[in-house]
Amino acid sequence: MVRLIPRETKFFELFAELSGYLTEGAKLLRSILQDPRDLPLRVQEVQAVEHKGDKATHAIITKLNQTFITPFDREDIHHLASSLDDVLDFVNAAATRLVMYKIYQPPPTSAELAGLIVLQSEELARGVSLLEKNGEVLRHCEEVNRLEDEADHVSRRAIASLFDTEKDPIQLIKVKELYEILEVATDKAEDAANVLETIVLKNA
Repeated sequence: MVRLIPRETKFFELFAELSGYLTEGAKLLRSILQDPRDLPLRVQEVQAVEHKGDKATHAIITKLNQTFITPFDREDIHHLASSLDDVLDFVNAAATRLVMYKIYQPPPTSAELAGLIVLQSEELARGVSLLEKNGEVLRHCEEVNRLEDEADHVSRRAIASLFDTEKDPIQLIKVKELYEILEVATDKAEDAANVLETIVLKNA
């Protein structure tokens, strides 16, 4: 693969910052779902990370508008920033639902799904870090996609089990939505991996 020519290296630094916030937020969410003590305070920590991610995304877009020659297509820079931010948005949405719906004892499968989001986030961060260095970005994209497939199976089993075991219809609705938000977060991670793959293939 031909090396991506870094005409403006600041973009790579900003993407590393954004993907770092994504990983941090996902790990916080997993920790909360594993042990939901001090739930409101810890959800605020996730929200603070999500806010940092928004600022990092805004910084990328601002830099894009100020830069004449970019390291890869302007549209792809915008898509990559937006797709990484989308994952973090859904991580935050899942955390927020715990407080909003008073889910003080989240089911273990929710932590399993969050763990898959953590793994996806780490793979995305590795892929982003290799963009400038001509690394094996595609390998990390493939792993994100594999993890999304795994999350689909976990989510489907969890929802089926929920309908079999949960007798309280209100609680069923709350937990089902939590599962669905977590599953959408894994979908958004796959979207981000697809953008990374597009960037690599365009510059091959």
